[in-house]
Amino acid sequence: MADVSRGLNFLETLKESIESNKLSDVRDAVEDLLISRINLGVVGKRGDEKDSFMNSLRGLGPGDEGAAPASTPAASEEVAGYPNPKHPDFRLWDLPAVTDTSPFEPEGYMDRVKFFRYNAVFMTFTHTIHSNSVEVFLEARSLQRQTVYLILLASVEETEKSLEEKKKVNLETLISQGVTQPKLYLVRASTLDKFDFPGLLEDMGRDLPEIRAHAFLLALPTFTSALVTQKKEAFKALVWAAASLSGGMSAIPVPLVASMVDSSVAVRILTKAQLSLCLDDESIERLARQRGVEPPRLKGLRTCVLSVEVTKGEVKKRLAAAEKDLAVVSSKLVEMAMPRHARYASRSFTAMLQALNGAIDEMASDAEKIVTVAIGEGKL
Repeated sequence: MADVSRGLNFLETLKESIESNKLSDVRDAVEDLLISRINLGVVGKRGDEKDSFMNSLRGLGPGDEGAAPASTPAASEEVAGYPNPKHPDFRLWDLPAVTDTSPFEPEGYMDRVKFFRYNAVFMTFTHTIHSNSVEVFLEARSLQRQTVYLILLASVEETEKSLEEKKKVNLETLISQGVTQPKLYLVRASTLDKFDFPGLLEDMGRDLPEIRAHAFLLALPTFTSALVTQKKEAFKALVWAAASLSGGMSAIPVPLVASMVDSSVAVRILTKAQLSLCLDDESIERLARQRGVEPPRLKGLRTCVLSVEVTKGEVKKRLAAAEKDLAVVSSKLVEMAMPRHARYASRSFTAMLQALNGAIDEMASDAEKIVTVAIGEGKL
């Protein structure tokens, strides 16, 4: 999508594109969000903490299929890729650690790992950051690359007090090596809802082009109620865009044509929502295993049929019902005030918006219940 999405509220940007007749931008945004294409580089020494961090970002545990490290580990100087099992176009790239040799040229390391190929880069470490890593960070910033983040990874055994002390020491090190107002994110992979990871998400939301920030958000596992709310709002923006395209392209005013044509994109949106909100059986079973909760306990919290399975039949039924339920009086007023094609487009837009927003609300409600119970009853 063009830079139309950068730095503005996503929904407002889509509305501006519609008003400016830039439908191709809106189509690109819809497709991009449905795919969730984003590539993140993770720099650092390979080990348990880094592996756990990359797995947690993909909702995986160490024993899950596709978890890092791969069954045939890459050599320490090679780049290894890890796709998200539910969102294959969201990829994490395990980049080798910055060498501690001297003399050191940051440009050489950055060229070798294709540093600027990634939408964002996490520079991770577990103890004291090395001066060569600081040089790479400063070089990236000098080239106006703002989406590079310093992350202090915590092990399960470390106490909160010792971690805060370690963070303080590293902040002092960064300042002494020329980093002004450094930001250092303390992250424990087993509990991403704690420490500084929520703040990292907020900063990435501001720093990344908005289409990429949304793609990252939708591909993350849902581990807090706040994330459920954020995802719900992102999907409502996506629904608005899809409904706008539907209304604008429905040129033949034949009853229920919109429902039949729109059902395929509606199925894609709601399938994406089910996976993004971690409502499918596999995601719930994985969450239950990680939190020490019985899977049936979490599965039983799903009250929306679309949370369990997204079928074309159910989606068509909801679209048709929404179209039928549009207020008769309102429809007559629209018919009196607008040309025939425009008033049908209006009905199509309203019906799709109503049907899909209602479904998203129901699914998000199920996701929030599951997250609340998993956190409240979990053993972590």
